Amino acid sequence: MIINGFSFAAVSAGLRYKNRLDLGLIVCDQPAVTAGMFTTNQVKAAPVLLDIERLKQGKARAILVNSGSANACTGEIGMADAHKTCGLAAQHLGIDENEVLVASTGVIGERLKVAGFEAHMGELVAGLRHDGAVDVARAMMTTDTVEKSAFRTIELGGEEVAIGGLAKGSGMIMPNMATMLAFVMTDARISFPQLRHCLKNSVAASFNLITVDGDTSTNDMVLVMASGHAGNRWIEDVDHPDCHDFGAALAEVLDELAEKIVADGEGATKLVRVAVGGAKDDHEAEQIARTVANSSLVKTAFFGGDPNWGRIVAAMGRAGVRFRPELVDIACEGIMLVRGGVWVGEEAETQVAEAMRAPRFTVSIDLHQGSGAAAVRTCDLSYDYIKINADYRS
Repeated sequence: MIINGFSFAAVSAGLRYKNRLDLGLIVCDQPAVTAGMFTTNQVKAAPVLLDIERLKQGKARAILVNSGSANACTGEIGMADAHKTCGLAAQHLGIDENEVLVASTGVIGERLKVAGFEAHMGELVAGLRHDGAVDVARAMMTTDTVEKSAFRTIELGGEEVAIGGLAKGSGMIMPNMATMLAFVMTDARISFPQLRHCLKNSVAASFNLITVDGDTSTNDMVLVMASGHAGNRWIEDVDHPDCHDFGAALAEVLDELAEKIVADGEGATKLVRVAVGGAKDDHEAEQIARTVANSSLVKTAFFGGDPNWGRIVAAMGRAGVRFRPELVDIACEGIMLVRGGVWVGEEAETQVAEAMRAPRFTVSIDLHQGSGAAAVRTCDLSYDYIKINADYRS
């Protein structure tokens, strides 16, 4: 992944684990138009609070990211640590500290090991290179099993524009803007209001429609930086076709990253799409899809390959949406399991059980009450999820 104007680096700074990348840096060679979206959790980590304030200027030059410590619930000293680490990066880069954004992920309540930043910042900056994005993706992994990236190119006004994204997330995932971090870089020429508009729409259709365990982190953020090196005509109108095309490509990048997060959910063995149609409106469809996708009983049934549709309708019934149970159809991979609120029979259930053995499948719910529709991606809930989270701080 190479994007004009950006360079990347990562080092092992011993912030929590030995001999693994845990400190990453993304740098633009000039002030980049930058937009962000952040967790709606009332408890916000110091990096989130700092970045929200700095992004009021709509520009940034660098993102400093660490794993090992979330720097959340660390009080005034945590904010001081965030400022100090940004200052270290700015000093070595020769830029203004206010141009540096910071992101952290890991254990809540523990202070950053600032000494690790101090000892390795010079090495980090010296290692910047245009093809180092994958190292940054690895440096921000916690319980992730694989690094996550996505890349697209599009043509805008005869010029090729690149959009690339990095993400981390495996547990504590249900974004409301997941611990989820995502950084997107593009060389497009686009103004801040239009970039923010495209980001907001793309997040709503991707990160905000996934869940691993129903928990919203204190550190969730999505940042998008635009270097302007592509040479396309400036995107300054949300209704212009170029803005629509850029937004569509950005949405594809975020959607791919979102799916990779769910597929890599802690202990997950299956990626499941819960699609609801026939609702009175899209909002009600999403409420039902999200409630089903978050149900521990439903998710354990997914893990066991058990077509236990009773758990699905029970979850639907507590979603806070009025519907007529006698009209509900439920299918898996197109195989009808429930028609008109009634079980179809053993043959269908056997076929659905076979379909649920696959690593990916879709559960479709039709309420037959309107045109509203929504889909939420989730994963199963396995023994390993408990093992991972029972000793996460060990």
